[in-house]
Amino acid sequence: MAGAVEIETASPNVISEVEILAVDFDPTAVVAEPLPPVVTAADGGPSESEEEEEGVGKPVKKSREIVLGRNVHTSCLAVTEPEANDEFTGDKDAYMAGVLARYRKTLMERTKHHLGYPYNLDFEYGALAQLQHFSINNLGDPFIESNYGVHSRQFEVGVLDWFARLWEIEKNEYWGYITNCGTEGNLHGILVGREVFPDGILYASRESHYSIFKAARMYRMECVKVDTLVSGEIDCSDFRVKLLANKDKPAIINVNIGTTVKGAVDDLDLVIQTLEESGFSHDRFYIHCDGALFGLMMPFVKRAPKVTFKKPIGSVSVSGHKFVGCPMPCGVQITRMEHINVLSSNVEYLASRDATIMGSRNGHAPIFLWYTLNRKGYKGFQKEVQKCLRNAHYLKDRLRGAGISAMLNELSSTVVFERPRDEEFVRRWQLACEGNIAHVVVMPNVTIEKLDLFLDELVEKRSTWYQEEHDQPPCIAADVGKENCACALHK
Repeated sequence: MAGAVEIETASPNVISEVEILAVDFDPTAVVAEPLPPVVTAADGGPSESEEEEEGVGKPVKKSREIVLGRNVHTSCLAVTEPEANDEFTGDKDAYMAGVLARYRKTLMERTKHHLGYPYNLDFEYGALAQLQHFSINNLGDPFIESNYGVHSRQFEVGVLDWFARLWEIEKNEYWGYITNCGTEGNLHGILVGREVFPDGILYASRESHYSIFKAARMYRMECVKVDTLVSGEIDCSDFRVKLLANKDKPAIINVNIGTTVKGAVDDLDLVIQTLEESGFSHDRFYIHCDGALFGLMMPFVKRAPKVTFKKPIGSVSVSGHKFVGCPMPCGVQITRMEHINVLSSNVEYLASRDATIMGSRNGHAPIFLWYTLNRKGYKGFQKEVQKCLRNAHYLKDRLRGAGISAMLNELSSTVVFERPRDEEFVRRWQLACEGNIAHVVVMPNVTIEKLDLFLDELVEKRSTWYQEEHDQPPCIAADVGKENCACALHK
């Protein structure tokens, strides 16, 4: 069959027919992953976030029921053994070429309708293709030459110095490395805090990224979850109460420079003030700033509060594949040199020292980051940040104009709105959902034309979801505030 991809067969060693991608191939027809059923909170008991507040209808929390195993799993492309005569026929090469061509079509289609996750898909790295022939590995300390010579440390240190300048710390006062992802940066930052204060308590807002709570489990740390404001920002009143209840132990704090769902930025200055007013001197607390996306955007926003090592913070991490844009996940972690000795150890096998979490590290990622930083520079990033914020306001205004509940935090390009009722629509646009809300993260690759396409489709679909008089859009005032809710009660 033209355009068919063999998934699994009864006899995996036999490929009866091989055909290259048909001209009329429809990428949307690629085997779809099954959708998990949608369940309500009532199925699993009430959650803390379901408390009814005055003037706000009690929300019904929706969530996907995710069960470990293969019931929610990408269809498998079987690995098959080459035929004995394949070297002469070339059938296997032709088969694999067809699979890859179809996969590329799928990627193009999914990139076209990608809005829910903070990845900048607008990049061009053709000049770096020549380096894909090398296994570049930056294992060990970026600042110490090891026995492994096929590395890109010179690029890595250049990138780290750039971020050190951005966050205002001198070259001889910082240590850092390029991580394999944003989560690794958080794991490292929290680990440094734990090593500085072995008996410290980890404080993190309830809307912190899940990797923060993963770190607490991995390191067996006592973790206190702090309430948040409607915006998603940490509630420093609740933070103060919980600090005072544990005054006898040092504090390790995760500060969000953009929360995962609402894009809220914790007030770093207020967090520091709360610590000081609660009796915590600077030698009794450690602050890690999770800057995943907005840690790189905020420095280019006028009047935005600074994330800087001139304040009493211990570490900052950002993702490299988000705002910068990179074809592989990566991140940057910067901490103070004075803290790193507690983690660093000699590795004779490498003739180096190591204070990283992983062993081998992708040596290509630093080159991609170095390339983009050189091409765009501060002015280029400033233009992209302004474009993202401008387009985010455009999306929010058009949603509100269409009678759809929507919220956009200051300093953020994450637009939060009512969760679409149709899971196929959610899947098509790859929207991130939590409870009754969904969001679009406006990145440099998200154009006005793309937003218009999304909005037109959403408005059209929504008109079919709420046709009956008794069938009304949900109230999401508890999630976005009464002033941002367009339900029948609050509009």
